[in-house]
Amino acid sequence: MSAPKVGIYPGTFDPITNGHLDIIKRGLRLVDRLVIGVATNPSKDPLFTLEERVAMVAREAGPLAEAAGVDFEVVQFNELLMHFAERVGADIIIRGLRAVADFEYEFQMTGMNYQINPNIETVFLMADPKYQTIASRLVKEVARYDGKISSFVPSRVAEAVVKRVAESRADR
Repeated sequence: MSAPKVGIYPGTFDPITNGHLDIIKRGLRLVDRLVIGVATNPSKDPLFTLEERVAMVAREAGPLAEAAGVDFEVVQFNELLMHFAERVGADIIIRGLRAVADFEYEFQMTGMNYQINPNIETVFLMADPKYQTIASRLVKEVARYDGKISSFVPSRVAEAVVKRVAESRADR
């Protein structure tokens, strides 16, 4: 019997979108255990705290993992992706691609990651066409201008985003 295949899907997930969930659902078919790594990235000016993002990802992605019968964990990390991958015993890194611009960035990252550890493969999943334009950054921008975001994120996430945007306005 071979060792379980462990995959990681890293990101900031601020907030988690329907596109992220699509990649998670499809990535679950590739592994026996999926670790979703929620990264600290202060340069992205997060709307939600790291702890809030971890909880949000666990709440939204957990039922997908349960339905797929795949072991699942959400873990925060603040280190090189490859060090995180090694720490959790990952065999593959799952990345979603939306457009050519994503590919260029991911191509560079994959090259660097391969030099750090050539034993961990990166697998790219193309976003479902209906999710290709969704980006967390744009979801937040639409919400800040009172646009409707319910088709981009799960309903509980939409509520949390709208509430947080309203709170940030009140703090000004």
